[in-house]
Amino acid sequence: MHKVAQPPLAYDTQLEQLEIELLLEAIFRHYGFDFRSYAFSSIRRRIWKRISAEGLPNVTSLQERVLHDPQVMERLLLDLSINVTAMFRDPGFYRAFREQVIPLLRTYPFIRVWHAGCSTGEEVYSMAILLEEEGLLQRSRLYATDINEVVLQQARAGIFPLERMQEYTENYIKAGGKRAFSEYYVAKYDGALFNPSLTEHVVFSQHNLVTDRSFSEFNVILCRNVLIYFDRSLQTRVHRLFYDSLVNFGILGLGSKESLRFSQYEDCYEQIASEKIYRKVR
Repeated sequence: MHKVAQPPLAYDTQLEQLEIELLLEAIFRHYGFDFRSYAFSSIRRRIWKRISAEGLPNVTSLQERVLHDPQVMERLLLDLSINVTAMFRDPGFYRAFREQVIPLLRTYPFIRVWHAGCSTGEEVYSMAILLEEEGLLQRSRLYATDINEVVLQQARAGIFPLERMQEYTENYIKAGGKRAFSEYYVAKYDGALFNPSLTEHVVFSQHNLVTDRSFSEFNVILCRNVLIYFDRSLQTRVHRLFYDSLVNFGILGLGSKESLRFSQYEDCYEQIASEKIYRKVR
């Protein structure tokens, strides 16, 4: 059993920061994943978690392993990617979306929705269910992207823990669901397998918010609880990407702890719901 690795009490904090900066630079140059502008405290904690799991003494030793063993990089990527999610997470957001945004979407002949940083896909399936209930899924295309191919594979499978279905059912009801939530899945493979028809209009694809460009124009962009892990400069870059990717009067949905306030794009949107739903107006 590996001893839990933590920064030694006498560890030079300047040296540790240099090691982490070199590790992140090495990851960017060798693998193309750019975590250099992520919030330092969060990235530091996740790096030490991987150091502990690999049974290594310090950051530099992790860098060596990452560069020479892609499987270690894959495990580190899972740690660095933020994969905390749930179906109909923050039910008030989905209720507000149903009440405030759906009437706007009805005016479009075709609807493009981008779930940026979709993780294992719970929120993508939630939106597909909502659009289905509002009669809009058949004329929608949902693009679900994440930096991490491993979580995208889980999202494509559409199998979620059976023990979470009670929580998800409660969220669904609070979000204004119109049917019995159990209609959307069957118990299978020791989990809940969701109806494959929900993803007939979903495209799952790898996309890096930090380095990749826009790939289409969207009526709705949802990026919830991702930006809180980025520093200010990276948040600005991502907001520029979203602004350039939204059609005029398109909708941007953020997480409960995120905001457009004090960003250079604050005046380009109007908030149309208290649940961090914004409409591009200029």
